[in-house]
Amino acid sequence: MKLYATSIPQALPSWATIVSNKAGLIEVEINDEDPSFHSIIEELSTEIQPGVVGVKAGDLCQKLSI
Repeated sequence: MKLYATSIPQALPSWATIVSNKAGLIEVEINDEDPSFHSIIEELSTEIQPGVVGVKAGDLCQKLSI
């Protein structure tokens, strides 16, 4: 999974890696198989629509301080 941001914290979790930083857009690759990442996803999971459980991108970005 990849995220794109204009700013990121100095220290990223072990499951996040900066792929590129061009023209003010930072590309971050997420190792979605990492157990630590799964823990965060489980913590943030909510019912986003009736009958659909997922994670809001805004909640994940807030958790990462992006």
